[in-house]
Amino acid sequence: MEIRHLELLRELAVRGTLAEVAAATYRTPSALSQQIRTAERDLGVKLVEPDGRRLRLTAAGQVLADGADEVCLAMAELRARMDRITGDPVGQVTIGSVPSAAEALLPGLYGRLKHTGITLDLADFDLAEADYAPRTLDVDIVIGHTLTGDVPLGADRLVTTVVAREPIDVALPADHPLAAHDVLSPADLVGTTWVSVPEGYPFDSILVALERLAGQRLERSARVRDNRVVESLVVAGLGLALLPRFTTRPRPGLVTRPLTGVRADRAVVAMCRPDRYARAAVKVTVDCLADVGGDLASPATA
Repeated sequence: MEIRHLELLRELAVRGTLAEVAAATYRTPSALSQQIRTAERDLGVKLVEPDGRRLRLTAAGQVLADGADEVCLAMAELRARMDRITGDPVGQVTIGSVPSAAEALLPGLYGRLKHTGITLDLADFDLAEADYAPRTLDVDIVIGHTLTGDVPLGADRLVTTVVAREPIDVALPADHPLAAHDVLSPADLVGTTWVSVPEGYPFDSILVALERLAGQRLERSARVRDNRVVESLVVAGLGLALLPRFTTRPRPGLVTRPLTGVRADRAVVAMCRPDRYARAAVKVTVDCLADVGGDLASPATA
């Protein structure tokens, strides 16, 4: 039994298709199929079976896919013990982050790691909450966010660390009647129109909660991902919006107000697969992210 075969089965279990595994790992589906056949021949058991136009894991394949995490974790812990013998944590740590969290956290993270042996390889992406966990196959740390708890949807089997808590404010045109309020409540927002995010993205859960309280739907004039685009559409009068406090900068024609009466803060969460988190360099990086997040929150709580 080879570790690479276990890792392939884990990838297939998480990503769902050989085509998606091939695209993510820069291999061809035919090469992956050959690896599966080799593993089946070595083990003497079927690992996958047809499911329409897709493949699904057999019971044996699922057992091995589940066991891949345990085997990879054991190998990573062994490597971590060797690292402790050789000295301070070193090596490259790969991070993928939602843009607003990256803007708030990564400059400070670079400062804290500047004089260490840890280097960073960064990527930003904007995903639905349920897509954070699969992305941990690609990087050491995924930085996402959730407004419904401390563990993003689908991340239950990952190592999760809340690195920051950030209020989410209502953004309004400066000449909007509600801009005269110091604080906004759900009752104030009945009948309003919103520039929102796509369905399944965390910020939309606040609007869903407001709709439940009001007993009526709130109109969405647009659904966009980029907060700077959201800001520009609010200023243009297309509606109100929800924006994170730490990274929303002053902009002519835009004001923000706190929201009460409904949960309106996000947990910014670092997510890692257990075998990746076992690396000392990854643990140090997560700890530094939490330090940066704590510094961001201090002015707001002082």
